[in-house]
Amino acid sequence: MSRTTNEINKITGAIIAISSRLIIFALVILLLYEGVTRGYEFGHEIFYASAMEQSPGQDKSITVEKGASAVQVARLLKGSGLIANEYSFIIQAEFFDYKVNPGIYTFNTSMTSKEILQMMNDNTGEKKEKQ
Repeated sequence: MSRTTNEINKITGAIIAISSRLIIFALVILLLYEGVTRGYEFGHEIFYASAMEQSPGQDKSITVEKGASAVQVARLLKGSGLIANEYSFIIQAEFFDYKVNPGIYTFNTSMTSKEILQMMNDNTGEKKEKQ
């Protein structure tokens, strides 16, 4: 190979190496940004839970069977459109030491997950409704 070809190969190799490093650097920054934003949103949902709808919302009746875990209730509530994130509901139940008691509940979509947990925690078996 001639000297010119060797120089072109060196320059091309350097450009490819720099380009690949820049691409990897951009991907790392993108992943960090997504991780931080989603982590913040999840933490915000745990400590400052918001309702699914503005007041007056819609009433939805839920039956919680005896022995149901917080995970099962979270899936039931998410499926009914009462909470946005079942994992934050489960963490709230553990973190704030709420117990899920069996019963028939009427919740409103304008209630926060913390209000729903408080209502289930306060229930001693009788039907509870939010007026």
